[in-house]
Amino acid sequence: MVPDGVCEVLLHACCAPCSSAIVEWLMANGVRPVIYYYNPNIWPREEYEIRKEESKRHAASLGIQWIDDDYNHQGWLQGICGLEGEPERGRRCEQCFTLRLMATARKAKELGIRYFATTLASSRWKSLEQIEHAGRTAEQAVGGVTFWAQNWRKGGLQERRNQLLKEYGFYNQQYCGCEFSAHNGALTKPLLRQQMRDAKRQHVDQLQAMSQTISEQLYRRLVDSRVVMAYWPLPDEVDLRPLLDKLVARGCLVLLPKVLDDEQMELRRYQSVADLVEGAFHIMEPIGEPFVDDEQIDVALIPGMAFDAAGHRLGRGRGYYDRFLSTHFSHLTSHHSPLLVGVCFPFQRVATVPTEDHDVCMDEVCS
Repeated sequence: MVPDGVCEVLLHACCAPCSSAIVEWLMANGVRPVIYYYNPNIWPREEYEIRKEESKRHAASLGIQWIDDDYNHQGWLQGICGLEGEPERGRRCEQCFTLRLMATARKAKELGIRYFATTLASSRWKSLEQIEHAGRTAEQAVGGVTFWAQNWRKGGLQERRNQLLKEYGFYNQQYCGCEFSAHNGALTKPLLRQQMRDAKRQHVDQLQAMSQTISEQLYRRLVDSRVVMAYWPLPDEVDLRPLLDKLVARGCLVLLPKVLDDEQMELRRYQSVADLVEGAFHIMEPIGEPFVDDEQIDVALIPGMAFDAAGHRLGRGRGYYDRFLSTHFSHLTSHHSPLLVGVCFPFQRVATVPTEDHDVCMDEVCS
């Protein structure tokens, strides 16, 4: 129902699909919407740009005003700092709504538009109570503007949304937008990889100190190991180089992977940096003869982009480790099979890693 005297509204839009039926209804009821696209929560940037362009295209097709605001994802992360682990519909979501509707209220006041509303209230994944509370908070904080609280799920708008989605051929996202939302299994492998890359950039000054701590833990863990499969680190991986030399000095046989032309790997002995040459993906690889006695390996240290509590591992997407582990270790009995230890930084341990049938699970994770 349209409040008395409303002829214009600043409509905060999260995406084109959610806006479409609402905008149509507003125009049919004599209300001129001005679309305000302010969604710094959306991640990664590529996802944000896709949703933005779709919203812009939708507004242009109807000849209505469309306003873009700053994509300050870092500022948004600071705004929800400490709430990252909250569940969907938890305190993180309410804080996110408040940040975005506060900006909407300020923009409405700047433009001289009395009423503001949001398409967030059209999503069944969101709490209407949280959205209304956020809108009222923004209304009171800014002053001179009024939040139009409306349940946009009723009156056939959900059904109409689905029709318009098909008519316009909109890109239809499968998750809320932020890197912390994973309902409906929507946190895909590419999204999680991007999240981990972003996290590494945020912790870049701490990676070396973290590596030292992890290497010390692993050295104690490997005290009884005679043959260890390890890896030569990429710049953004846990740096095991000092650990490798300590193991060799202790008399341990250390094995490193070498990538072959057929997208397979084999293991070769590491004794010192002098044994290495640059190989595939600019990773240093050992020279010498292949090591083929898989049953002798006590522990395999496996890098990854992310790990969960169940030992599920997210790799870089090329499948080298999964193919190697399946080919070389899956046929061994539990007595002869090496202990698989995932190695990562603490922030790479996540609640859930998306998995596929060919993914190999770790026995332990060291971070």
